[in-house]
Amino acid sequence: QVQLVESGGGLVQSGGSLRLSCEASGIILRLEVMDWYRQAAGKQRELVARITSRGIIKYADSVKGRFTISRDNTKNTAHLQMNSLKPEDTAVYLCKGSYSLYDYWGQGTQVTVTS
Repeated sequence: QVQLVESGGGLVQSGGSLRLSCEASGIILRLEVMDWYRQAAGKQRELVARITSRGIIKYADSVKGRFTISRDNTKNTAHLQMNSLKPEDTAVYLCKGSYSLYDYWGQGTQVTVTS
């Protein structure tokens, strides 16, 4: 059974930083794509950052220059370094891993940014 577990969320003041981690277990194959999504209260889930197994990276416009996604292909882990955080970054952050036709989601980690 494939599981993704996020960690690293918390409460931080505006301008602060957090580093999120996502660890996949139960799969020995390399996840082709690892994404970070977020969902704020009352809003739709949105893609924050994506990294492929080949290192192709994509960011949402709202986080470009502030967030950095990285991964360790040998461990099927992904990280999201979030700097210069803003109150509007407050959300549950979820990790998604994809292989072939399958998507695997984590439970999410809460990030709260106070002004």
